[in-house]
Amino acid sequence: MARYNQWQNNGLRDIVQVMGTDELSKDRGAFFGSILGTLNHLLWADTLWISRFDGGTSTDVSIADSVEFTASVAEWIDARIRMDGRVNDWASTVAATDLLGDLHWYSGALGRDMTKPKAICVMQMFNHQTHHRGQVHAMLTAAGQKPTDTDLPFIPEG
Repeated sequence: MARYNQWQNNGLRDIVQVMGTDELSKDRGAFFGSILGTLNHLLWADTLWISRFDGGTSTDVSIADSVEFTASVAEWIDARIRMDGRVNDWASTVAATDLLGDLHWYSGALGRDMTKPKAICVMQMFNHQTHHRGQVHAMLTAAGQKPTDTDLPFIPEG
């Protein structure tokens, strides 16, 4: 799923890097408003989740401010490339036993401590990515762009 995540993000990057700021920032009625707002929210959430798994840098940005996680497409691209590398590095070291037990964290969105099985939390990170990339895919299609295939059987061999 980490490789799939990177493949899909690379395809989105190829499209958004040539689109204008106005098109990317236009409110399209999605939960996080615009294409860039949704991409920022996704990067923000990946930062939170991966920090819970790898113990690395997190963020203190709130969910409400996640749409402005990066200030520009260029900044998003740089951060997205680094995040995908971080997710891949973590995923390459995970053993089945690492997914046993519970993960404990404080949810700023819910305002309380949380405890869930580690395996469910990892699935959440990847499912969340797929969910919001689907929204971005729909917004890009509506904007006249042609995103890449999203079907798992078409993932390039890595």
